[in-house]
Amino acid sequence: MLAALAALLLATPAHADTLVDNVNGITLDKDGKLVRFTGLVIGSDGKVRQLLDRKDKRPERPDFQEDGKGKTLIPGLIDAHGHVMGLGFSLMLLDLSETKSLAEAQAAIRAYAAENPEMPWIIGRGWNQEKWGLGRFPTAADLDAAVSDRAVWLERVDGHAGWANSAAIAAAKVTATTKAPEGGRIEMAGGKPGGVFVDAAMSLIDQAKPKPQARDLDRAFLLAQQKLLSQGITTIADMGTTIAEWQSYRRAGDKKQLAIRIISYGGDIDNMALIAGSEPTPWLYDDRLRMVGVKLYLDGALGSRGAWLKAPYSDAPGQKGLPLLTPAQLRNKMVRASFDKFQVAIHAIGDAANAEALDAITDLNADLPGERRWRIEHAQVIDPVDIPRFAQLKVIASMQPVHQTSDRLMAEARLGPDRLKGAYAWRSLQTAGARLAFGSDVPVESANPFPGIAAAISRTDAAGQPLGGWHPEEAVNRETALDGFTRTAAFAGFAEDRIGTLMPGMRADFLIIDSDPMLASPDEIRRMTPLETWIGGYRYYKKGN
Repeated sequence: MLAALAALLLATPAHADTLVDNVNGITLDKDGKLVRFTGLVIGSDGKVRQLLDRKDKRPERPDFQEDGKGKTLIPGLIDAHGHVMGLGFSLMLLDLSETKSLAEAQAAIRAYAAENPEMPWIIGRGWNQEKWGLGRFPTAADLDAAVSDRAVWLERVDGHAGWANSAAIAAAKVTATTKAPEGGRIEMAGGKPGGVFVDAAMSLIDQAKPKPQARDLDRAFLLAQQKLLSQGITTIADMGTTIAEWQSYRRAGDKKQLAIRIISYGGDIDNMALIAGSEPTPWLYDDRLRMVGVKLYLDGALGSRGAWLKAPYSDAPGQKGLPLLTPAQLRNKMVRASFDKFQVAIHAIGDAANAEALDAITDLNADLPGERRWRIEHAQVIDPVDIPRFAQLKVIASMQPVHQTSDRLMAEARLGPDRLKGAYAWRSLQTAGARLAFGSDVPVESANPFPGIAAAISRTDAAGQPLGGWHPEEAVNRETALDGFTRTAAFAGFAEDRIGTLMPGMRADFLIIDSDPMLASPDEIRRMTPLETWIGGYRYYKKGN
């Protein structure tokens, strides 16, 4: 399979002119206005040369011509927030994201261990105690009941907690006296580690597990590319790129096996500086790879109660979550990145974290040079009084519509009714004047952008629930949803001069799909899949091939 994929990713020689004709073409122009066309001319440089209407003259003898057969052509979709290697490894390792109960998860873990007897550790991700209806975190004893003879370490679906069995805890030398690092929490049971490690405490187990080899990273990256191409993602903002991951992307680029475009954000200041040096990298491999900034973690996630809230959790009155950086640490990192012209993306989920991020931006804005395009990643729970500040400070709200459909019942329990007014508040942010960049947070959610578009316009999940939408006043219109996955997603990564629309001069990244997302129902949009995925004027994916 990998050899076939590698062959697929090797680009074919450029055509002097490519004509993709007889399509229901849709794009947004530089101002976000919807533009329709019926033909697309691509030059030998992989850029759009011309959009054609029915009455326009076609090139007389293009080197390559494709008949779209009346299908819909839209810009390649951009995931403004994902984790590329996380996706790749989720396709290689144990995936619990579809399990519906603890017993089902235990059975899957037991089966995976039996099928992989050579693995010294069983490593995976995707568990969600809320989806299981467990009413508590799982324990080491729960995991021992599935596998006890080897270490097992499983990340929660949001990546903000990990679940270890007794063997993994012992291998990491964690005991009843071990203190959680700042910004982390060890769930205790009977006076000893209970099996779940939240946020920074995950490092206690991570440091003991086997490290992936370069060949593992390369295989994971090829699998991730294959998946993304099949889902219509042509560009992804990779949040938290490590040095090892960057080197894997570079190896793929050197071998001409880098198909998707990656806008990279270092996982910390040191990674960013070691990879990029004293300023963001140039675009590499024909606009396929660039490190543009750094991602800073300010808090955790709602599911693990690590999101930092202004008031205690409704279902855990003694907890407000975990700030992962002090005010001084946050501002210091922002200054260090900004003075070298790196963009800063701040992970903030709780209302306290969002307020602190906005406070830091307010403090620093006047004294830092250049156009910064501050980003707040997730922005899931915002105190309504803070919503106008996004626009006032020109902060990009980088949000994931599918989180709302996955999280709504959990969010109701965690927050109570009063704080839901600022939760997943897309329309309120847009009305205030903020720009919305949309993504998936893959592998926390599927990278498939079409359910994200459907959720953005309907506030309903895959089953069409709840009827009429969850807080439907926060839904956005179709143009805004498409913009969030194209034009503004490109703007959010300083890439609007080359991708995000199909206007002349832009890179010819596009999808051919079987129906019009401007007219289809949310349920129809949710079920859409690309028939073809093109990047830079080349077809990299065709359904069924």
